[in-house]
Amino acid sequence: MNHSHRRKKLSPRQRQIRTRKYTKIGILILIILAVTCIGLKLLNPGWISRKYTEISNQQVDASEPDINVQLLTVNPYSRPGTETDRITGIVVHYTANPGSTAMDNRNYFESLKDTHETKVSSNFVIGLEGEIVQCVPTWEVAYASNSRNNDTVSIECCHPDESGKFTDATYRSMVQLCAWLCLKFDLDENDVIRHYDVTGKNCPKYFVENEEAFTQFREDIRNAIKNTPS
Repeated sequence: MNHSHRRKKLSPRQRQIRTRKYTKIGILILIILAVTCIGLKLLNPGWISRKYTEISNQQVDASEPDINVQLLTVNPYSRPGTETDRITGIVVHYTANPGSTAMDNRNYFESLKDTHETKVSSNFVIGLEGEIVQCVPTWEVAYASNSRNNDTVSIECCHPDESGKFTDATYRSMVQLCAWLCLKFDLDENDVIRHYDVTGKNCPKYFVENEEAFTQFREDIRNAIKNTPS
């Protein structure tokens, strides 16, 4: 019988050396993994945790638009005060209320604490002149995007007529606000979606019925992010 392929029996000393070798390799691998995780955590705090995190740096500050902060009163119908998870998307809506202003929509959300008519709100509303009103902090849930309320920021956009097409001023603010939020939450233009993409609802109407316009919108966000000084 040929025993040439039988393993050579190691001496106790050789087994000890081999064990030490494998232990050192294992420790080295663990150190590399730990350093990698720490590095990723520092560069992107939300990478490991599902908790809400923001990025704060010069590029984020440089891209921030003018925002009129008019927070809603905490109440069960429009601002429940519930903390969000890590933000993984931005959802764009239209008001479906032609000619209304950003403050009109903000005040309607506020009125729900008294009327109890429904549960609805948004983190931001962009008006016909491009004004941006913040209704709910980005670290709190707004009632806008159904199953994505917990991990997205919502933006309601005003429009002058039934077509749902946005004014140039509204559109420019939409691009700027989305670019800033992308930088703030380490997202890109592909993370900007429509209400339609969550529920199939015809919202925002113009971007649902004109797919090429939504594609261009994302491209404009990408360019805005790219052109923001770091």
